[in-house]
Amino acid sequence: MSTITTKDADDSKHQCAACGDSDDGGGSLKACTACNLVKYCNRTCQVAHWPAHKKACKKRQKRLAKHHCCAACGDSDDGDGSLKACTGCNLVEYCNKSCQAAHWPAHKKACKERVAELFDEKLFKQPPPNKDCPICYLRLPIAGDQCLYEPCCGKMLCRGCFHAHLVATADTEKQKCIFCRTERYSSDEEEIERMKKRAEANDAMAMANLGSYYQLGIKGLRQDHAKALELLHKSAKLGNHFAHHNLSVCYHNGDIVEKDTRKATYHRQLAAMAGCVHARYNLGCEEDDTGNMDRAYKHWMISANVGFDLSMKEVQEGHKSGFVTKDDYAKTIRAHGNSIDEMKSDDRDRYAALLSE
Repeated sequence: MSTITTKDADDSKHQCAACGDSDDGGGSLKACTACNLVKYCNRTCQVAHWPAHKKACKKRQKRLAKHHCCAACGDSDDGDGSLKACTGCNLVEYCNKSCQAAHWPAHKKACKERVAELFDEKLFKQPPPNKDCPICYLRLPIAGDQCLYEPCCGKMLCRGCFHAHLVATADTEKQKCIFCRTERYSSDEEEIERMKKRAEANDAMAMANLGSYYQLGIKGLRQDHAKALELLHKSAKLGNHFAHHNLSVCYHNGDIVEKDTRKATYHRQLAAMAGCVHARYNLGCEEDDTGNMDRAYKHWMISANVGFDLSMKEVQEGHKSGFVTKDDYAKTIRAHGNSIDEMKSDDRDRYAALLSE
């Protein structure tokens, strides 16, 4: 393709790079927002000239990103740090808000792709396992009915330790908290009062529990969906994965709040990233339903790694079907077994046996 020649550099600033028409300095030409090297009469001229301009344009963008130049106007900060990076992708920098807004049409696609990549890095990162029980120092069980929250001290204990305490201690000690030795509550009213004090002290677990009580109308509390949502959202903002998971279910079912699939997925993802294996398993099921098998098995392997049996079964089926490699399957089985061992104790087995009677 032929290129346009101009008499001098000043003339080229006022000529369309495609058709050669001049604006006679009137400012009617619009610069390429990606590189700011050339100008055009209109969109048609820009599209027509793209095959010839593409290489130079992309080279200019890379240079700007590397040498701390504004991606819109090309001005350099000379290393003084005055340019501000795009907070979405951190790939490019700008002099000011005006330059950022002018460059957005050219940057939008790359920015959104990078934001999605960064989010996936967080989403598919193996979260830390459950905390340890402060009594036996073994990892807390995954199953909610195997754990006990004490509203006197805000500690989460395993039911194995609680059961062992009831069996082994004298009658005068049975009604005391295993951890802080405070007399345990003797009524729903007393439990709620303690729970409210913990919530006032920004205890996220207390907020999540109270939210569930108001949602169901139990423990002597009248059913109040607005109050339930308020407490669950406060708990979720503090990073409580139980609250995020509860909210994801609420938005998915539309029972106490208007159904919202986007918000359901949002809270499910945050719950999974905070370590909720049930939310992680559900994310895998969602991806499976839409045919994204690679993402589905990533979710299931992450939750299987910390001992979640339902996810382990999915990974086993995935290995049989060829979706999970031999190496990934072996690593997942090993991690799953190690996690089960870390959560196992004789006291917990005795309590589980008691439940099954």
